[in-house]
Amino acid sequence: MNGGTDGQGNAWKNARGNARGSGLTRRRLLGASAALGGAAWLLRGTVGPDSAAAATPAPPGLPAGTELYQRVFENWSGEIRTDQLWTCAPRTPEEVPALADWAHANGWRLRATGYRHTWAPLTVADGTPESARVLLVDTSRHLTAIVADSPTTVRVQTGASMETLLAHLADRGLGLTACPAPGDLTVGGVLAIGGHGTAAPAAGELRPDGHGYGSVSNQVVRLTAVVLDPATGRYALRTFDRAEADSAAFLVHLGRAFLTEVVLRAGTDRPLRCVSRLDIPADELFARPGSATGGGGLLGGLLGGGGPRTLADFVERDGRVEAIWFAYTEFPWLKTWSVAPAKPLASRAVDQPYNYPFSDNIPEPVARLAGQIITGAWGSAPLFGQLQYLVAKVALTGDLTDVLLSGGLLRELLSGDLITHLLAGGLRSDLWGPSRTLLQYVRPTTLRVTANGYAILTKRADLQWVVSEFAAYYRQLLAEYQARGEFPVNGAVEIRVTGLDDPSYSGVPGARPPLLSALRPRADRPEWDTAVWLDVLAFPGTPGLERFARDLEQWLLRTSDGTRAGLRVEWSKGWAYTADAAWSDPDLLGRVIPDSLRAGGGPGWDEAIAVLDRYDPHRVFGNPFLDGLLK
Repeated sequence: MNGGTDGQGNAWKNARGNARGSGLTRRRLLGASAALGGAAWLLRGTVGPDSAAAATPAPPGLPAGTELYQRVFENWSGEIRTDQLWTCAPRTPEEVPALADWAHANGWRLRATGYRHTWAPLTVADGTPESARVLLVDTSRHLTAIVADSPTTVRVQTGASMETLLAHLADRGLGLTACPAPGDLTVGGVLAIGGHGTAAPAAGELRPDGHGYGSVSNQVVRLTAVVLDPATGRYALRTFDRAEADSAAFLVHLGRAFLTEVVLRAGTDRPLRCVSRLDIPADELFARPGSATGGGGLLGGLLGGGGPRTLADFVERDGRVEAIWFAYTEFPWLKTWSVAPAKPLASRAVDQPYNYPFSDNIPEPVARLAGQIITGAWGSAPLFGQLQYLVAKVALTGDLTDVLLSGGLLRELLSGDLITHLLAGGLRSDLWGPSRTLLQYVRPTTLRVTANGYAILTKRADLQWVVSEFAAYYRQLLAEYQARGEFPVNGAVEIRVTGLDDPSYSGVPGARPPLLSALRPRADRPEWDTAVWLDVLAFPGTPGLERFARDLEQWLLRTSDGTRAGLRVEWSKGWAYTADAAWSDPDLLGRVIPDSLRAGGGPGWDEAIAVLDRYDPHRVFGNPFLDGLLK
């Protein structure tokens, strides 16, 4: 594919042709729901135990004072949806052990829940019936306290949101190097799956005390969990110091444990500069090592980057990168974050998070086209990718060149009113502010897509090789499907880069890395110091999506075979694909995934399961899916 304007124009012509082929017309487009189905993404209201609308009788014998109601569980993408399940909201951590005793005595299971911003069936499975003996425990209602524990640590209950946590740290002049982009995540949910952001040390960067380049879980210095007390046979709260060997199994537990509180280590906040650019073609950004050419040009100079422009080059210079590559487009949206104690002259200062309103509050034409796609116009995916790219380019840079060169339906979508709206908020290609204002940039109002997720562990020198091999195969696979008239991807590819979980970053002597973290270092490959995170996004229900994801997953396994790189799954996303479903391939679930955390020797998969089983032998904190996975 070409990287210049002609190539982009040809892609748009193809997109318009695909849209016509799928029956998409201006009339149909304007008739689609701008709300993208609206209520399809909302949870049903809660129902109290005494309501006539209660689906089943209330579970008997619950501890006195339990706040009980029924609610449908629906995850972020809408792929997991249950009947109305009994749910409670403990007001204090001490209520949870009492609930665990009740659950064990009555044959029920407890599942912690918060904002449900997840994809994988780690809480409950799709279609869980109202008759299931499962009680959801909503931590986000009351277990949200945050207090200073020391000048460099914070004690936070696990139902608190990440947005609230980062705001608390910022008020104390503290921050994290990296964290997940959404703010509507509970701290407990982030820790359960080893949540991360994007950060590796830039060339010459010295890590300040309290900061780390791996998962948020690796920042834990102390945790409190609900465990069985063998002396009494009852569940109780127990606090583990990070120096205790068993704590390593709780730091990333996949929902096989219940944490009520953690103490996290943070460091002095470092203001960041976040630069967005859309002028580097994928052929260059994801070029094979040694083959890239070109420099930054005028725009690159203004944004602080001349010279080579591969993803590895930006990691070397800034340490923090994210590439968002809209499907069927040539120019990814590249974001780089760099430490900047003082505001650069060209930057726009910000003092709050969520600074990309065009992404968080979907413009009407984008929502309409998305609504048309999910109601059957799957062939419009190339047009949708082009529209997302142009909306981002106009909103971030104000560059209208590609808009003026577009035509047909795409030009109609990019109306003057839309352009005026995108430009009204001011350009956002160069932002500066406290770290939290630039690390959190995804609101719940963004497009709700499904995603697969993998971490490729490798050495820093092979980072560009990993990215280039993936990009080449992804394009090849997308083209093969498109040649058959199939469009399984209608979202974007997201690529991030992090360091691994070095336990010394916690500041606790004797600390061990989280045993089930995708970022746990391999003892036999000490040179593997980097993880490349790969996600492919699409609307749930897209025809061929699972088959495409399986093809990609199997290729990743063949390529990251332990020679130059190793593959682990991103727990919260999609993995273990068959041609029809995620989380279903028996070989991946029973062998490949466990072996990925056994490889290299030392503690890992088997120790973590043994520890979690020892502290919860009745598997009160579990579900059928986890029973099959963690065995």
